[in-house]
Amino acid sequence: MTPAIKTAEKAKIDFSVHQYEHDSSVASFGLEASEKLGVSAATVFKTLVASLDNGELVVAIIPVDRKLNLKAVAKASKAKKAKMAEPLDVERSTGYVLGGVSPLGQKKRLKTLLDDSAKAQSTIYVSAGRRGLEIELQPSDLLSLTNGQFVPLKAE
Repeated sequence: MTPAIKTAEKAKIDFSVHQYEHDSSVASFGLEASEKLGVSAATVFKTLVASLDNGELVVAIIPVDRKLNLKAVAKASKAKKAKMAEPLDVERSTGYVLGGVSPLGQKKRLKTLLDDSAKAQSTIYVSAGRRGLEIELQPSDLLSLTNGQFVPLKAE
C-alpha cells in the first residue's frame, strides 16, 4: 500500500487501483500504462515536477501523450520562468521514484496544477506511487486532495 492509496482511503473518496506488469525497457511509463490498462491516453495523466525561478517546486499533471508547457506553469505560479526539476529534488520532495511519482501522498505538499483537459473526463488515472500501479479517481477529488487547480498546461 503506497502513501497515495492511503491518502485516498483516508479521504474516503471513490477510487480504484489498477496494476499492470511494468516493463523497465519502455521509454514512456505513461503511454505504457494507457496501453496495458486498455484506456485512452487522454485519461491517463503523468505527474511532472517543475522548478520555478524562485526555487519553489510545482507539480504539473498532464495527459501522458502531451508535452508540458513550462511557460504556462510559470504563469500559473506567478513566476518568470519554470524548468523541469532535477530528478534528485523530485525524489526528495515527493518521496517517490521517477516514473512512479504520484500527486497524492507526497512527503512535502507542493503546489499542484492539473491540465484543464481533465475537466472533460469523468475519471482520470494517475500514478499510485509505483511504476505499474495507477489510481483512478475523479479530477475534482484529485484537486480537492492536492489543493490544486485546473490550468491549461499542454504544449500546443
